[in-house]
Amino acid sequence: MIVDNALYHDGRRVPLGAGDDQSLGYARIPCDPGDFQWIGIHDPSAEELQLIARTFDLHPLAVEDAGDSHQRPKLERYDDTLFLVLKTLWYVDEEDAVETGEINMFVGPDFVVTVRHGEGIDLAASRRDLEHRAKVLEHGPMAVLYAICDRVVDEYERVGAALEEDVDEVEESVFSPARTNDSTRIYVLKREIAEVRRAVLPLREPMRKFAMGIDSRITADTATYFRDVADHLQRVAEVIDNLDQLLSTAFDAHLARISVQQNEDMRKISAGAALVVVPTLVAGVYGMNFDHMPELHWTYGYPFALLLMAGIVGGLFAWFKKSGWL
Repeated sequence: MIVDNALYHDGRRVPLGAGDDQSLGYARIPCDPGDFQWIGIHDPSAEELQLIARTFDLHPLAVEDAGDSHQRPKLERYDDTLFLVLKTLWYVDEEDAVETGEINMFVGPDFVVTVRHGEGIDLAASRRDLEHRAKVLEHGPMAVLYAICDRVVDEYERVGAALEEDVDEVEESVFSPARTNDSTRIYVLKREIAEVRRAVLPLREPMRKFAMGIDSRITADTATYFRDVADHLQRVAEVIDNLDQLLSTAFDAHLARISVQQNEDMRKISAGAALVVVPTLVAGVYGMNFDHMPELHWTYGYPFALLLMAGIVGGLFAWFKKSGWL
């Protein structure tokens, strides 16, 4: 469905009028140089995409990709139209889950078409913010491209910050004195970090190209904006790589702690078994049916045997305690 449709003149939104407010091809009508139209679509049907494609003469391969919500971030050029795929991310802290959406953008000389799949980022807020920055809007369709990329990368940074908090919690848990089972959460976080990496890393090359001004519509001033986005994107990529390495280290430390804990358990079990075996051995010896045994007919033989067993057990217990086995 078409969420919004507006014409922009000299960096300001121009009402299209009651009869033309849904006119898709308004900007194709001869108008002032620099004017452009921005159409926002959310989860369109195939018929709606074909209508947009016919109106703005979009390439069929790009239209096909725009209808699929499982594209890899990429930048392609079809004649004078740029086609950019962005992955949107947001973090659900309760589930340690990174949710994804997608934005497909067609950027022509006098139009911008944004096709949004999933919930993700509300482009209406980006549009309102951009409409309050007339100086930026004067850069035309590339200003819209910058604003959306900037908003998407800002969300990447928020997701990275949320993941940093969870990784810190995992580290505290792994190295805490208490016995914890962190392997499941570590695996979940590594899987979500891989999801973020699939969104962030492929986008670095398109942002680098925009920052270098590969398109004639990108002026030196416009390239400055994209360099800022590229810098933030690189920072997010470094954060994600660092978090992945920290989780790998935490997982190795978790396995090492499990091994140490198992060794401690075996030592305690062995010490406990020794405390039982020694008196059992003494009792077993005196339980044999022989007439001639040391102290067998002694009046205090029985108390002596009990004291002997208690003394040996006490000595072993003190020794195990001192050596850390108990």
